[in-house]
Amino acid sequence: MTNLEPPFVEPMLEPAPTQLVIKDVVVGDGAEAPANSTVNVHYLGVEYETGEEFDSSWSRGESIEFPLQRLIAGWQQGIPGMKVGGRRQLICPPDLAYGPAGSGHRLSGKTLVFVIDLLGVN
Repeated sequence: MTNLEPPFVEPMLEPAPTQLVIKDVVVGDGAEAPANSTVNVHYLGVEYETGEEFDSSWSRGESIEFPLQRLIAGWQQGIPGMKVGGRRQLICPPDLAYGPAGSGHRLSGKTLVFVIDLLGVN
């Protein structure tokens, strides 16, 4: 488990990026997540434009485990190489999140910011 406090995402003042942005906030020192792994994470998701939170495992009070292959492309590309104990910020443009506006998901067409703490990897 990580001892990091739940994250806060500063408002974004720059225009939304068109490519995935990966930023290590804290570099972990544990096992590295391979592309085909199942990860145990705490995460926060906010809309880039508004800073509005749309999902948070911290708000639910427990981490969650996912196979990377079942997640949005931004996570599939942005988590491999991350080490347990680390915190990474991903900025995912719509094509790596829930698709263009009108794709049927409430977050379609939105650039999303995720802050992810990697707690474990299988």
